[in-house]
Amino acid sequence: MDILFRIFSEVVSNFMNRSDNATVQAFASYLPEKVLTNDDLSKVVDTSDEWIVTRTGIRERRIASDDQHTSTMGALAAQKLLKETKMDPLDIDLIIVTTMTPDYLCPSTAALIQSTLGATNAAAFDLEAACSGFIYGLATAKAFVESGTYSSILLISSEKNSSFIDYTDRNTCILFGDGAGACLIKKGGSGLRIGHCYLGASGKEADLITIPAGGSRLPHAKEKNPQHALHMNGKEVFKHAVRKMEESMEICLKKANVPPSQVRWFIPHQANQRIIESAAKRFGIPKEKTVITIDRFANTSAATIPVALDLLWQNNQIAPGDNLLLAAVGGGLTWGASLLQAT
Repeated sequence: MDILFRIFSEVVSNFMNRSDNATVQAFASYLPEKVLTNDDLSKVVDTSDEWIVTRTGIRERRIASDDQHTSTMGALAAQKLLKETKMDPLDIDLIIVTTMTPDYLCPSTAALIQSTLGATNAAAFDLEAACSGFIYGLATAKAFVESGTYSSILLISSEKNSSFIDYTDRNTCILFGDGAGACLIKKGGSGLRIGHCYLGASGKEADLITIPAGGSRLPHAKEKNPQHALHMNGKEVFKHAVRKMEESMEICLKKANVPPSQVRWFIPHQANQRIIESAAKRFGIPKEKTVITIDRFANTSAATIPVALDLLWQNNQIAPGDNLLLAAVGGGLTWGASLLQAT
C-alpha cells in the first residue's frame, strides 16, 4: 500500500508541475482611501464597536467615493498589476470580472474595464457567483488556459457593496466594504499553479442573500424602495456557510491528495471570523496559517480572497512548494474551494 501511495503521490506531483498548468503569475489590489470604523457606524445605527467585533471580527471597512465604481476599482487594481509586470494591455486576450455589484446590468463591467485599460484585443465578460466569484473565476480561467483557448487572462474581482447597503439596517451595514483584486493567469511559469477546483451551488437557498433590483453605478434610493438594498438572512447564511465551506475544503483536499497538515496558507472568504475559525479548527489548521483580513476590510464579497492573496504576495510570505487552500461561500447559494501550489 505504501508503494501504491508513493506512486499516486508522484503522479499528482507531476500533474501539478506540468508546464501547461494554468498559473497565477501576479497579483494586485485596490482599496478605497475612506475608512468607515465601527464607531462611525454607531453614530448612525444602534450598534457599538464591541457588539460588531464580538459577532463578526470586523473593526473597520473601506468605502468607495461617489465617483468610484466597481469598474473604477477593478481597473485601478488591473493597472497596478500591468505596471508591476510591465505587460502591454494589448497582450491580454481575455478579461473576466467576478462581481455581484456590477456598474450596470448591461453593459458588462468587464467591457468597461477593457476600455479603460486599452486592452482592445481582449474578450471580456462578467461572472456572477457572489462571494464565491473569485474561485469560480479561477476555475474558468484554468479551463480556458489549459485548453489553449486563451493564453493571458486578467481575472478581476471588484465590489462596490456600499451602493446596496441600507445604513439603517445594522444586520447588514456592519458587514460589508468595498475593494478590488486582480491577477494575471497564464500557462506555466513561476507563481501559483492552479490545482484542483471544486464548485457547488444550490438555488433552493437563493432567497437567503438577495439584491432584488438596481445597479451599483446609478442605484435607486434605497430609502424609498428597499428592493434596491441588500437583504440577508444572517442566521441561515451562517449555518450554510460553515457546512458548505468545510465540505468544499474536504473535497478539494481529498481530490488533490493533500492532507490539511500540508496546507501552508488557508485563505478563506472573509464573511465572519467565527465561520473562518470554525473551518480552520475542523481541519486542524492553526491560526498562524489562516489569513485574516476581515478586521481591516470587512466582507468585500468576491474581492476578499484576491485582496488577501495580494497581501501575502506583496509581503513575500509565499515560498516555493507552499500549498494555498482557498474556500468561499456566497449568495446563490454558491460555494467552492481551490488549491494553489507555489512554484
